[in-house]
Amino acid sequence: MTFYSRFLKFHPATIVLSSFLLAIIAGALLLKLPISTNSGHISLIDALFTATSAVCVTGLIVVDTGSYFTFFGQIVILVLIQIGGLGVMTVSVMLFRIIGRNITFRQRMAMQDIFAHTPRGDIFQLLKTIFIFTAIVELIGITGFFIYWVQSVDVARALYLAVFHSISAFCNAGFSLFPDSMTGASGDWLLNLNMCLLIILGGIGFPVVYDVYTKLKSGHQERRKLSVQTKVVFFTTMALIFFGAIMFWVLEKPNILSGRPFGETLLISFFQSVTCRTAGFNTVDISLLSDATLMVMTGLMFFGASPGSCGGGVKTTSLALIVAFTISRIRKQKRLNLFKKSIPVETVSRSVSLMLVCLSLIGLVLFLLLAGNALQGTFVPCLESRFIVYLFETVSAFGTVGLSMGITPSLSLWGKTWIMLLMFVGRVGVLTFAYIIVGGGTEKGVEYAEENIMIG
Repeated sequence: MTFYSRFLKFHPATIVLSSFLLAIIAGALLLKLPISTNSGHISLIDALFTATSAVCVTGLIVVDTGSYFTFFGQIVILVLIQIGGLGVMTVSVMLFRIIGRNITFRQRMAMQDIFAHTPRGDIFQLLKTIFIFTAIVELIGITGFFIYWVQSVDVARALYLAVFHSISAFCNAGFSLFPDSMTGASGDWLLNLNMCLLIILGGIGFPVVYDVYTKLKSGHQERRKLSVQTKVVFFTTMALIFFGAIMFWVLEKPNILSGRPFGETLLISFFQSVTCRTAGFNTVDISLLSDATLMVMTGLMFFGASPGSCGGGVKTTSLALIVAFTISRIRKQKRLNLFKKSIPVETVSRSVSLMLVCLSLIGLVLFLLLAGNALQGTFVPCLESRFIVYLFETVSAFGTVGLSMGITPSLSLWGKTWIMLLMFVGRVGVLTFAYIIVGGGTEKGVEYAEENIMIG
């Protein structure tokens, strides 16, 4: 029995995690090649960090992508972003279908876990729709970016910039070939809206896209209804974007938005709210924002994108369930109902557990980063320089966002390792790691007589 055949016998969660890990290792080895960097050398930890950030579509960087890497190295990063955005298993399954190879039951289950909230038999049609949708949206993005950049650079350079940033934006990666990201185009409506469209469509989730597609395809005769997940994702996504934009505008109007035209302030606020949802691009200097704004952005990064998308985070559906569950308990309702459907108790329980585990993980890594600086004697005696900056960096890594206040290149070896771990967990998913650690089954255990305790 070959290694590949043994690999396919693993549980789908193990297959998904292993495929991302293998992609990261392969990417790091390619980036270590002398042809990948202009200097001909990159340290192993920096190559691993860059590959992890690309495959996990995060965008945190320890070296400048546009100047440090050669054309070959940038293409490697771009391929890793595209593979990581769609999912390594998604790409491999579609390649197998193209060359006529059979798909194992384990691979089907892996796709089922990633892209479907209920069992379905048309998983291949779903994957086909994902690839077609990705190609169409990225081509639209390329067209918009090309129109913008061809006005300032030659055609070949404009096309390359358009392709790179379109894929990076749709996959919610945040990698840019410019050292200051998009700050030079903060007032350009074409570039900003084009990028926001790519980010939103890439983070809304492929199950939602397929649900809308099948709804439109069925026509008016069948009167097929959208799923509860699709409705929840649409509502929560729009609410978070507008909430973030309004809060950014209000909090930064006396600060970084001061003196700018009204239209540009709205555009900047909207862009920052959208990019917080795991994209990682920015049109203003993040390090100049107020603490209140950083707190709002940290919350947006924590919840991130939607399930089955290119983004990470706790996910919009988890936020919606926890908020709705809290309201239902305040109203003393027995069941949680959304859009005239009752949500399973187990789903609500998993959302609460997921939230607590994610908060604990972020808190642990944040403590390890701060403790490492304290033990090494490298901390700066300023609260802002220690806590806010590292909290922002930690949540950005877990949400696979990529926004940073500028400390990523200065992280220690262990600091980069902890951030890489957070990016990996954030992209693959906490639930996937939980299955591998504790297994998929639930033991009933021993039941004793109940006794109440006080809370609150």
